[in-house]
Amino acid sequence: MQLFDVYPLNDIEITKAAGSNVWDANDQQYLDLYGGHAVISIGHTNPHYVNRLTDQLNKVGFYSNSVKIPLQVQLAELLGTVSGKKDFQLFLCNSGAEANENALKLASFYNGRKKVIAFTGAFHGRTSLAVAVTDNPKIVAPVNQTENVIFLPFNNEVALEETFKAQGNEISAVIIEGIQGVGGIKEASKSFLQKIRSLCDEYNAVYIADSVQCGYGRTGSFYSHDYSGVEADVYTMAKGMGNGFPVAGISIAPKFKPWHGELGTTFGGNHLACAAALSVLEVMQQENLMKNAEEVGSYLIAELKKFEQVVEVRGRGLMIGIELPAELAHVKKELLFTHHIFTGEAKPNVIRLLPALNLTKAHADEFLAAFEKAVKGVGHKV
Repeated sequence: MQLFDVYPLNDIEITKAAGSNVWDANDQQYLDLYGGHAVISIGHTNPHYVNRLTDQLNKVGFYSNSVKIPLQVQLAELLGTVSGKKDFQLFLCNSGAEANENALKLASFYNGRKKVIAFTGAFHGRTSLAVAVTDNPKIVAPVNQTENVIFLPFNNEVALEETFKAQGNEISAVIIEGIQGVGGIKEASKSFLQKIRSLCDEYNAVYIADSVQCGYGRTGSFYSHDYSGVEADVYTMAKGMGNGFPVAGISIAPKFKPWHGELGTTFGGNHLACAAALSVLEVMQQENLMKNAEEVGSYLIAELKKFEQVVEVRGRGLMIGIELPAELAHVKKELLFTHHIFTGEAKPNVIRLLPALNLTKAHADEFLAAFEKAVKGVGHKV
């Protein structure tokens, strides 16, 4: 049997990892500023994370949600404290797409409606409804297509108001990333998020804050949406939640009253997943990683804005997008293969930085020095 060939691969095999560095099979060291799609939040093979998982595995690795799992209660309590949403409720699942799928389903159960507002540039996942609210027709299979999704221009308050006036009593939910990741590190404005909140209140729709990539402390706030000064009804989480272990969840406002069987999952909230997620929050607290993300991220953004070759620098904290002109499209590959630095991208020419939240200023300077060489043509183009 062969692998189903859906991933374009770099010819690199990672065999070892620690902190913000990884090593390949030839023992070449790399600086990791991408964290495997914003997943590595507290550093590769963080000792506390490794010990937490090892200890738990030696006790019990898995049992289903048909029994009490005290770790779930502990995780909910700690998440409520760190996120500032102590009165919210937690449903645990396995991936960002699954989190968004459950959030949209919960909203529809709540108000009995079908229509969902999403926005241009959005990416919410690849499962059935999550991909239907994703703005990429290429990955929406015919079976996923639905007339219930309304795509509106991102950050356009007039279009949002007009749509609610025309169809408000049919709208179940509005789903939005606080900062679009795949869409190119584009931030929702404070006033736009406030407008979503007020319209959802007026029409009894559900405000879903997709925090899968932009949440979990990455921007300096726990959820990137927090800077707007209003609360969403549901926050979706994944990626950085488990530092590499598959775990996700939705944080649900107290106005939603659960009933048995409303949502469900086999693997969600298992013992190992909870141990991983607890270790992440514990390290975030102990090392004050949200503050570090804000400080190191602000430094990186300020320094990157000094490069005249850069079209625009976008983002907040350690979620940064560097838009380059077409003639510098080679820079991402040059950073990887010449300077040995992993970064991400958003089409056509945006470099995405999504490093661990404990990235140091020294690591930031290492990247800036390599970036300067790449954009100024020092060395060879890949």
